[in-house]
Amino acid sequence: MKRLLALACVLLCTTASASELLTGVRSRLADPPILRGQFEQKKTVAGFKKPLLSRGEFLLSRGKGLLWDTRAPFASTLTLTRKSLSAEQKTGGAAYHLDASREPALAAMNEFLFALLSGDVGSLSTRFRVEGELVGADGWRLTLTPTDAGLARVFRGIRLEGDRFVRQVQLEETSGDSSLIQFTQLAQTPPPSATETERLGK
Repeated sequence: MKRLLALACVLLCTTASASELLTGVRSRLADPPILRGQFEQKKTVAGFKKPLLSRGEFLLSRGKGLLWDTRAPFASTLTLTRKSLSAEQKTGGAAYHLDASREPALAAMNEFLFALLSGDVGSLSTRFRVEGELVGADGWRLTLTPTDAGLARVFRGIRLEGDRFVRQVQLEETSGDSSLIQFTQLAQTPPPSATETERLGK
């Protein structure tokens, strides 16, 4: 049985060189103008037994930005564009807005988040050592170790899994906290609504 399992692993998981790996992942990933879906995030905080669970929906628009709308346990919205970050807590009305022209680090962080969620391995490889494997005919797994000093202060490592799309992101922070984000019901339609377009235009 052990030999059969080992053989199955060899057949399903193809370990590649760094350049072959990046090329392979790029060829498997779709690059749609927009991607929307549902997310579930489990954040484990050092010192707490139970993870913090949140759910919601997102819209990633190529070249424009990301809308991250949490529905539970509390409603809130996050809008990331190339120029700014805006957040609003629906309960209590708390809100803030940051302009990338005044916060240089914000632009870099936004680029990192866009690359992470879209699986832009070319961009990620400029700030991380990328290791991983191609899985079966369509899948892939990546482990990212930060080489950028700023990111290394925040993350010990990041793991991505997916196929045509990023399906799972696991963030391991230097603080000891970790987050597991899973994406479901991914779709390339419908196009952004008038409200979504207005948010992305900020």
